[in-house]
Amino acid sequence: MSEKIPLIVIVGSTASGKSELAVHMAKKFKGKIISADSRQIYRNLNIGTAKIKGEWKNNLFLYKNIPHFCIDIASPKRIYTAATFKKDAQRAIKTITKDGSIPIIAGGTGFWVNALVDDIDLPEVPPNPSLRKQLEKKSATQLFIMLKKIDPRRAKSIEQKNPRRLIRAIEIAKTLGRVPRMLKKNSYRALWIGISRDNALLHQAIANRALSMVNHGLIAETKKLLANGVSKKRIREFGFEYKAALNVIEKNLASKALVETLTRETIMYAKRQMRWFIRNKDIHWVTTAKEAQKYVKEFLD
Repeated sequence: MSEKIPLIVIVGSTASGKSELAVHMAKKFKGKIISADSRQIYRNLNIGTAKIKGEWKNNLFLYKNIPHFCIDIASPKRIYTAATFKKDAQRAIKTITKDGSIPIIAGGTGFWVNALVDDIDLPEVPPNPSLRKQLEKKSATQLFIMLKKIDPRRAKSIEQKNPRRLIRAIEIAKTLGRVPRMLKKNSYRALWIGISRDNALLHQAIANRALSMVNHGLIAETKKLLANGVSKKRIREFGFEYKAALNVIEKNLASKALVETLTRETIMYAKRQMRWFIRNKDIHWVTTAKEAQKYVKEFLD
């Protein structure tokens, strides 16, 4: 049996410093990074996703001279699923390991991270536009009740307040009868590192990020997406940042309330992320790069 490929996995809430820690580890341990962010995968979603300011060189996305995969590669007009991410990330792992480099998975989209690291079999069910149109009119509570009726087992493990995830689960369940049990293959040997931040410091970082988004042109970026033919419905699917910006454009939200709205919504999102990660008992929680470096050194040795 061939030896399992080692992966370093860096997770945590939004604004916790995952990208910088991943780069630090990549420089210390000859690593290359795979982004596991369900929105930074899209081109032209830069400000609202707090995407790292990298650049393309020789078909590689570089940030601080470190190659990043699965970032800035998909059209925002098309739906990019966890199953597609898993395939692209697995290809990236093969590319990274060819020269002996270490794959570093960094991101806050917990389901995507688990799908890749645990090599979970994901159902490849294409989006159903007409069904989605019906479901999008329902609240997260209504969607959860609906999923609970058609697939009680999946309802037990899903994020109850995530409409996008609930709609996808219902879509799969209606197509296949139920969401298939997601079996882990354990194809990789993974070191999980989670970034733990003091709540007050994290909330301040989130507030600073919200202000930065507004000052650096979130509204203009949203208008550009509209001008490039991305529908309002699709823009709302990209998350609360773009939904709030669209509300300002449509005069349903005062522009002076945008920073406060983004801050509040991001704090709530960070809590949901942490609820997901805290269930993973394999995660080593750290507060400093030095602590993380110690774990990585022991893991690779």
